[in-house]
Amino acid sequence: MFKSCHKIGVWSGLAQRHSTNYPIIALSVFLDIVLLEGKSPSTLTSFAAYQLPSFLPELPCTYFQIFPLELWISALISKWSLLIGTSVSSVSTISGASVIVAVVEGRGLARGEIGMASIDLKCPELILSQFADTGTYAKVITRLHILMPMEILMPDTASEKGKWTKLFKLITENFPGVNLTAIQRKYYNEKKGLEYIQQLCAPEFATVLMEVQTKYYCLATAAALLKYLEFIQSSFYAAKSLKVIFKGSEQTTMIDSASAANLELVVNNRDNRSDYTLLGVLNHTKTPGGARRLRSNILEPLLDVDTITTRLDAIQELLQNEELFFGLKNAIGHFLDIDRLLSVLVQIPKQETVHAAAESKITHVIQLKHTLDLVPQLRVLKTCNTALLKAYSATLEDNRFDIILEQIKTVVNYDTTYLKGSLNLRTQKCYAVRPNINAFLDIARRVYTEIVDDIAGLVNKLGEKYGFPLRTSFSTTRGFFIQMKLDGVVLPEGKLPPEFIKVTKQKNSYGFTTADLIKMNGRCDEALREIFHMSYVHLFKYADGFRTLQMLLQYFAVVVTEMPGTQNMRPEFTDTLAIKQGRHPILERMARQQPVSNNTYISEGSNFVIVTGPNMSGKSTYLKQVALCQIMAQIGSFVPAEYASFRIADQIFTRIGVDDDFETNSSTFMLEMKEISYIIHNASDRSLTIIDELGRGTSAEEGIGICHSVCEFLLGLKAFTLFATHFLELCQLESLYPNVENQHMEVEHTRNRDSGAEQVVYTYLLSRGCSDERQYGLRAAEITSLPPSIIQEAKLVACKVSQQLLAKRPADPETQRQRAVYHLATRLLQTARNSRLDPESLRMYLKGLKKQYEAELQTAAPARPTDTEEE
Repeated sequence: MFKSCHKIGVWSGLAQRHSTNYPIIALSVFLDIVLLEGKSPSTLTSFAAYQLPSFLPELPCTYFQIFPLELWISALISKWSLLIGTSVSSVSTISGASVIVAVVEGRGLARGEIGMASIDLKCPELILSQFADTGTYAKVITRLHILMPMEILMPDTASEKGKWTKLFKLITENFPGVNLTAIQRKYYNEKKGLEYIQQLCAPEFATVLMEVQTKYYCLATAAALLKYLEFIQSSFYAAKSLKVIFKGSEQTTMIDSASAANLELVVNNRDNRSDYTLLGVLNHTKTPGGARRLRSNILEPLLDVDTITTRLDAIQELLQNEELFFGLKNAIGHFLDIDRLLSVLVQIPKQETVHAAAESKITHVIQLKHTLDLVPQLRVLKTCNTALLKAYSATLEDNRFDIILEQIKTVVNYDTTYLKGSLNLRTQKCYAVRPNINAFLDIARRVYTEIVDDIAGLVNKLGEKYGFPLRTSFSTTRGFFIQMKLDGVVLPEGKLPPEFIKVTKQKNSYGFTTADLIKMNGRCDEALREIFHMSYVHLFKYADGFRTLQMLLQYFAVVVTEMPGTQNMRPEFTDTLAIKQGRHPILERMARQQPVSNNTYISEGSNFVIVTGPNMSGKSTYLKQVALCQIMAQIGSFVPAEYASFRIADQIFTRIGVDDDFETNSSTFMLEMKEISYIIHNASDRSLTIIDELGRGTSAEEGIGICHSVCEFLLGLKAFTLFATHFLELCQLESLYPNVENQHMEVEHTRNRDSGAEQVVYTYLLSRGCSDERQYGLRAAEITSLPPSIIQEAKLVACKVSQQLLAKRPADPETQRQRAVYHLATRLLQTARNSRLDPESLRMYLKGLKKQYEAELQTAAPARPTDTEEE
């Protein structure tokens, strides 16, 4: 019944390998501070750990204890089946998956209207969505891929035997390793959903009620999701403790899962552990919440120019104020996973079991105090000037931070802080509560101290007795034990004394214990249980106060990104895609030297660019470079270029790759057709479309025909399109359509001095016009070990075929004249919209346009004088 779920996320520790010039560094100092911003996407994954329900008697744990899913999923499955009639396809074991999503589709005339609600078990944030989708359900599938759910809830009516809905089938096919659970339709109740939101939504986000009160389907999914969470976790969220967000599909750019994979946004296609992805390049984050926020932004870039500009302003200020930047960076590095901490603080178990929960809850209090102690370090933001950083600074001035911290300090020692290391943290928990508050607690701690001293004395005596260099060590699993290094130690008869038991050997040391030490560990644990129980009683009388912090602390899961010492520029947003000396961000990370940079220019007047060139000349890399820079700009990042201007893209489509799909029994050509069909049905005038070598999976004649038809369809849209191809016949489209522009990747030819053989040198430079290279596939074949006779025969056949297929039609002079007029008109329109030139510079620019127009007319009809008066 259960299957392992495919791993989607890439989490990798990125070492600081380079010097830090920080045009993009500030993106992340800002990105986690950006938790304040309601418009930005903020959900998405965290590491795998699931909270154990208290209704499992065989495991004496409460909600506040965290265990792996494997310990309790088999027990849960029978309860789910009995209580709500689940239909479980498989159980997700994604490392990091902790999101549960509820989905429902309208019926009858409302079919295609989708409601979604999602919540991360590690983050107290409920995200609601309602949108209209097409028959392909592209938006639903894309949203689910971004969320990486561990479980998807759907109404039982969608999964009845023999009556599966199309949406249910698609989700089953696209998420074969994710647990799919059927919930009785009666729990999808919009009135109950609205009541839940009114009860649980924090006051700071209460305006969401105005957005969702008429959204029937998202309210229904919220009701089903929250009811289900109460059941499986045996706990409920405290009142006014959730951040509730409504996110419509129109707020972010849609990047389908195939395009995200093609562009290697979060997963490297060759090695899913590699950090050579866009996320890997940008992710030098300091907190887990920041990494989740960055991943979300990359997969769902913003559409709103004002929001992006506000982010860029904040980043610009951080760049210009080094003291502020490095102060924030240092403070942020000490924060814990605030989302995870808050998720624990805002949930209340239905049945409290003090003894089992005490130790973990004390840990949470120490983590909370540690976090609150760091808040003053972030108040350096009060010196900022940009609107966004000012808003964050105002939030930091909330006096509830200080009030709760003072309440904690009435019970907790001033010097108590969160320390790494099992023994250090254990000591902090033991002495967390201040002395003289409870006499019995003080006695228990003295007993614990005496036992620890006795353990140290026992180890010293054993060392003196046997003449061994023994020392006391501690681990969570073994408690206190004895460790001995082997350097210079001679064992009698090569063996340890029989008094030493449970011996483990590592490279150059032994670990062991004794019967007396085991007894002392038992007494030590018993004393700690008493200490934790009495400490818990005192600490959690302030539990309600702790929960009021959940919205305040949620603002500070702050991210810091660091980039190598390269030049990155702040992008502008106009109606033109113009990049000067742009570089591929991932390739720049991989290469030992700076990669070749290229210019890009796409406007409404030339919105369809055909890129040709030999194999391995850099066409695919260039296409991906443009798409990655577009995404970086729309998440509020500086981009690797000398200058960059972008038009906001509402959707980004790619058709890249030529592999068969064995799971769906689809050939290379069938996959191409499916992907191009998806693009044709969903592309809009504001889309960015990347198509790489369409039609290679069939014959040349059919491939050219399909490419030509697809190009003509896309030419009817105002979408920006980059179309890389080996079919040089498509270059003739430039003579038929004024908005088509041919470009090619340059190569150079050299001869070997010794052998005289011709060699091809790839420059990776993009130039105007169609590629003049012929038979470059055969040149690539010559590099391999194919016999020369086969290569020669192939050249002869290719020459004969080329003579038939490459018969070029001369361009019509009237068509060329119309093209010149069209280009002039679009350039004048673009100038009127975007020009910031002073009057004198504008006059010179217009003179240049006139000369260019006259030159184009002269080229169109060289034998006939051109009348330029009509200009």
